[in-house]
Amino acid sequence: MRIPVRLLDVRPLRGSRPFRALWIGSSASQLGGQVATVAVLAQVWDVTGSPVGTGAIGLATGLPMLLFGLLGGALADAVDRRAVLRATTAGQLLAAAGLCVQALAHNRNVLGLLALVAAGSACSALGAPARRTLPVRLLPADQVAAGLALTNVSFQAAMLAGPATAGLIIARWDLPAAYAAQAAAVAVSALAVLRLPAMPPEGTVSGRRRRPERGGWRIVLRRQTLWGSLATDLSATLLAMPIALFPLVNEARFGGNPQTLGLFLSAVAVGGIAAGLLSGTVTRWRRGGLVQLTAAGVWSLALAGFGLAGPLWPGLGCLAVAGAADTVSVVTRSALIQLETPDAYRGRVSSVEHVIGVAGPELGNFRGGLLASATSAPFSLVAGGLSAGVAIAVVATANTALRAYRTPSPAPPAREPDPSAPEASAPDAYEPDASGTAGTAPATG
Repeated sequence: MRIPVRLLDVRPLRGSRPFRALWIGSSASQLGGQVATVAVLAQVWDVTGSPVGTGAIGLATGLPMLLFGLLGGALADAVDRRAVLRATTAGQLLAAAGLCVQALAHNRNVLGLLALVAAGSACSALGAPARRTLPVRLLPADQVAAGLALTNVSFQAAMLAGPATAGLIIARWDLPAAYAAQAAAVAVSALAVLRLPAMPPEGTVSGRRRRPERGGWRIVLRRQTLWGSLATDLSATLLAMPIALFPLVNEARFGGNPQTLGLFLSAVAVGGIAAGLLSGTVTRWRRGGLVQLTAAGVWSLALAGFGLAGPLWPGLGCLAVAGAADTVSVVTRSALIQLETPDAYRGRVSSVEHVIGVAGPELGNFRGGLLASATSAPFSLVAGGLSAGVAIAVVATANTALRAYRTPSPAPPAREPDPSAPEASAPDAYEPDASGTAGTAPATG
């Protein structure tokens, strides 16, 4: 059967003004974040000249993400999510302004610089779970995956264009201009957040704090579709993440050429963007669980292929395939998790997804580096890719609900009540299903 190829599905941008504003603001913020990342790296290296100093940037960014991500999930289930985003985006804007001021003052204190980086990362982590819950509230169920694909494309584009843009800005106008560009981008994001409608968790009054529904963390284990989707992602990143091995592969095969190292990273991004631009093909498929499992398996095997590939171009091809598969997996996983989670729990489940998305790749890079130090980079890549493929196959075999999952159909248009019809009794409150049967969660929140 011929599968029609469709380009990026832009229905969410055409049909939802709040989502369009959110997408523009998030895209600007992501690009500004990439510019600031390069600027911080350049400034820390200029001050310290030490890889330990540049490595500390990872701690200043990653630890607040882990610590405040879970807190942000509980917060998103307790108060109006728009209010959470307004406060955290304002905090990011202050941190960006602080980075610009310290650069203008020719700051040489690395601890002060890293404190500002950590503050911005903490604000981003607090707001991330609330931000993740927005597409499912702003879009029909059949457009949620398309909306997430649009977000992923803008992220991949920022990853590709941001570092080059930062290099041009720093070379011509120096560090303060790069930090000012980030501050301007965050300001655009703040304006977009101001235009969002109020979005309290379901069953609450806008702006009023409440005690979150109990069992918010346990629901991940109680629903097969949720734990299966997260386990698939963790298997793919923890066992097969390749980034830390790129320098070793480059040194062994291509004499440490920095241009080749850059091509490795670009190939992954190019594959991701290509998949995003063609994502209309997969975001309309309702078998989201099967699509995620397949894409995660392709990612794993493609990275094993990169470990086996000797010449440059086959290796770059494997990385491009891996980047494309990663984009498909991320989009389908995010849509499934948002659609399968009741709105009262979405903030906390989103925070679990966020933490796994942050910690999994970092731990995977660490694992790959340890194995490569004891063996070799190609062996680590091949062993990691194959073991990830086996782990994903185990999840697929054990989790029938994930394999069978189908995206809920969009709700039909509301009808006017019939005065002659008897009044229906109110349904029971939604209770999370221990079996995790696909499609039982509210479709649109």
